[in-house]
Amino acid sequence: MMLSALHLPAHSHILVGLSGGVDSVVLLHQLHQLAPRFDWQLSALHVHHGISPNADAWADFCTDYCAALGVQLHIERVNIAPLRAEHGVEAAARTLRRAAFARYECDFVALAHHADDQAETVLLQLLRGAGVRGASAMGEKGEGGRGKGVIVRPLLSTSRADIVAYARAHQLRWIEDESNQDDHYARNFLRQHITPRLAEKFPAYRQTLARSAQHFAEASQLLDELAQLDAGETSATLAIARLQTLNPARAKNLLRYFLDQHGAPMPQSVQLDEMLHQLLTARQDAAVCVEYGDWQVRRYQGNIYALPALPEFKKDFVLRWRGESELDWQPLNARLIFKTVGTNLFVQFNENHANLSHLQPIVIALNNADSLTLRLRQGGETLRPHPQSPTRTVKNLLQEHGVPPWLRERLPLVYYGERLVAVVGITAGA
Repeated sequence: MMLSALHLPAHSHILVGLSGGVDSVVLLHQLHQLAPRFDWQLSALHVHHGISPNADAWADFCTDYCAALGVQLHIERVNIAPLRAEHGVEAAARTLRRAAFARYECDFVALAHHADDQAETVLLQLLRGAGVRGASAMGEKGEGGRGKGVIVRPLLSTSRADIVAYARAHQLRWIEDESNQDDHYARNFLRQHITPRLAEKFPAYRQTLARSAQHFAEASQLLDELAQLDAGETSATLAIARLQTLNPARAKNLLRYFLDQHGAPMPQSVQLDEMLHQLLTARQDAAVCVEYGDWQVRRYQGNIYALPALPEFKKDFVLRWRGESELDWQPLNARLIFKTVGTNLFVQFNENHANLSHLQPIVIALNNADSLTLRLRQGGETLRPHPQSPTRTVKNLLQEHGVPPWLRERLPLVYYGERLVAVVGITAGA
């Protein structure tokens, strides 16, 4: 088992995913042995899903194991019930695990996936009709991480049999998840009924499938580079004109790349085809909105937007600013940032919110801060952007600034008392 082959830098903080199963127990044991040599700081995270009646006992086991090694353990209790109906147990648990890891500061997140897991993942992805990105399965380093630490999988080239042999040789204890015997789950079905037969006929199937995954990963990288060329300059939107110049295969590749860059889930092939058809064939002035899952793909003024579905909101929603540096603006599911400089107040949206990145910071002259409120459009509001300019309707200002229609009713309007003084992201009044 070549843990050091990943060349993790000295002095790194490594957060280890610890389920209590043999794979993660061995991973933590080996990293713990290597840590003094590289001056690594180790900690572990156990995600308590509460699915199994033994879940509390597993958390206790992980607590005792980490205590014996002198490794700090974090336990995250999650509730899969809200996601279970729509996504299923496995996908819901996977989503909540990712979210749990993303909450912790570290340099690397070490996961205990091994060669058998990789082979099963390739087979499952192919059986689901995945493209080259899906069939590339898991990478040893840097793949799939949107949290605060880079994901590494130090055991990815090691078979489960070798992991178990190591555990026994070092007299390690581990827990067995009883759900691993339930072949209702696709992965367990492959593990119990398919891969043992493959091993009889193709003893090196793990290595060959891993090699195929690497080929798919290289092809996926080339497709991403092609999409970057087709997309042109990096932008929060994608120009319809870019797609119209491409053949269908390249257009779909570019649209997939655009969605991935915005963190959107990948649609099914039929959904992607229908999405592309609607985007390309709609009238120039048509308001196109394709919904899939919790995401929306929209077209406006020749550009494509990808964004999470916006939340329901009440038209009478009001926030009072009392000197906070940040406030949640629920109608856009965004954060407002406030910064006082002298007698001026700068207000802008969180710069990490990609679909609001084109909106500009505004500057308001501080008056009576206690009377400053943020409200939504009700209709008929007017504002004079400059001392020499005429008074304009907010409706016209939003249109002139190219604010997409789905955002116009959700932008915060800033008032001193009952006087409108600014539209956040657009302009402040004279």
